[in-house]
Amino acid sequence: YYQLFIINRNGGLVYSKSLAPTAPALSTNDSLRLGSTFHGLHAIAQQIAPIVSGGIERLETETFILQCFQTLTGVKFVVTAAPGTPDLDALLRGIYEVYSDYVLK
Repeated sequence: YYQLFIINRNGGLVYSKSLAPTAPALSTNDSLRLGSTFHGLHAIAQQIAPIVSGGIERLETETFILQCFQTLTGVKFVVTAAPGTPDLDALLRGIYEVYSDYVLK
């Protein structure tokens, strides 16, 4: 895994964490920009999809995978990883469970 981002329903970056030493170093401004840009692209994809869609769930390229899990409240958990990394959805759901436990206590 490379990076983890948690984005609130208004597109604000709540949390970002580099998960690997090989992850690109991002400044605070870069992380904020990535969070808000992804939020905007997610909203646009949701509106222009030819079928009912929840927005961007997964992007795969030759160099990385981006996986997004959006909660019912609109909070997005986004992780980037190396191509071929398995079980990203399970990872994001696990992070959501930990996040929920923390927020509700």
